[in-house]
Amino acid sequence: MTPLVAAMLLLTAIAGTLVVLAREPLGQVFALAANGLVLALLFAVLQAPDVALSEIAVGAAILPLLFLVALAAIAVERAKK
Repeated sequence: MTPLVAAMLLLTAIAGTLVVLAREPLGQVFALAANGLVLALLFAVLQAPDVALSEIAVGAAILPLLFLVALAAIAVERAKK
């Protein structure tokens, strides 16, 4: 295992831990997006560019955006009451 792969695996573990430890919903969404970026970097280091691009699209862009839209909809509904 090269030092770069070991460093990326450590960074992945740290990012995953931050996702679990985040308490506020908005912080959780941003931690999830950061985790997606770190995973994409790991896949790129492991020479899987197609998987890395898919992870960027889904894990770092689309999924966090959907969660942000859901949080905004919840905030609007709470403001109406």
